[in-house]
Amino acid sequence: MTSELEQAPARTPLYARHIALGGRMVEFAGYALPVNYSKGVLAEHLHTRAHAGLFDVSHMGQAVLSGRDAAKKLESLLPGDIVSLEPGRIRYSQFTNEQGGILDDLMVTRLAPDAKGERLFLVVNAACKAADFAHLRARLPSLRLDILEDRALLALQGPSAAEVLERHVPGVSALNFMAQGVFRWRDAELFISRSGYTGEDGFEISLPADAARPFADLLLLEDNVEPIGLGARDSLRLEAGLCLYGHDIDTTTSPVEAALAWSISKRRREEGGFPGAARIKQELISGLTRRRVGLALEGKAPAREGAEIANAEGVVIGRVTSGGFAPSLGRPVAMGYVPPAFALEGTLVNLIVRGKPLPARVVATPFVPSRYHRPAKA
Repeated sequence: MTSELEQAPARTPLYARHIALGGRMVEFAGYALPVNYSKGVLAEHLHTRAHAGLFDVSHMGQAVLSGRDAAKKLESLLPGDIVSLEPGRIRYSQFTNEQGGILDDLMVTRLAPDAKGERLFLVVNAACKAADFAHLRARLPSLRLDILEDRALLALQGPSAAEVLERHVPGVSALNFMAQGVFRWRDAELFISRSGYTGEDGFEISLPADAARPFADLLLLEDNVEPIGLGARDSLRLEAGLCLYGHDIDTTTSPVEAALAWSISKRRREEGGFPGAARIKQELISGLTRRRVGLALEGKAPAREGAEIANAEGVVIGRVTSGGFAPSLGRPVAMGYVPPAFALEGTLVNLIVRGKPLPARVVATPFVPSRYHRPAKA
């Protein structure tokens, strides 16, 4: 006898719009979200690469951390350099545990300070947000954490994104990659960052929940904007070589193993002062036992998460953490962890799928060149 009915997935402010657009809804991180629309994942993926795709990412966690020395105090929980962030700039980092594993990855933006001190805008993963916010409150009790449950989050990604968004939010195209600004649309305050999860130029737009549908509808009236679901979001980020929490990174992987050492500045490496600093520093100095790599398969059959990676003699040396078909390349790709001796570009390995070895070689990521909007060098 069932004791209780399972709780229905939460709905974002755009739920009814997804249904009206023919979205195929699935549960993801406790939310009902579209995996794709009528044109399918392949068409959505290629449209984003060629034009612009609109994503509903309102399931992500948004919060403002504020108070005296907020940046310095946040650095006690992560290896990123937050203190040196200028207002309106964004930093990617990871919450780490005492063993150097990753509790979650996140984006941190320094906002303009107020009378009570520094302010930091945080965006964290949906599946981890409750734990992340509890972690922040427990470890940084002197700071204020305001969870922005009344805001939605949209992502407009692709080469046409800046042109489209500039028509409706003048001035937004002046932002550079990993910068955020505050804009107005009608009576709504928008936090817009030039960032995303596709490898393309694009923006993430935090806005009041009641403004999400009219704003999304306005963008979808543009000829070169299409709604994009979770399926293409995943294939786009895979082509971009970006990690998905719970798959490519988790509490058993360190930022160095995950090839994210670039996100740890020289000062933070030297000073430490964050959970797991001893392990991470040691890995930076003396090397690793495994490393995340890109894998290009030679045939047409894909290797999915969990597939074993074997050397030429058939000895298992690692496993695939993300894999699938790359529409932009017309071939399957994957990411996974292997020992350093097998992490060199060009190394041949086999990915074991249903007992059959599929030849692959180690390649650099991203699989598809990134097209972030960076300022021209003088």
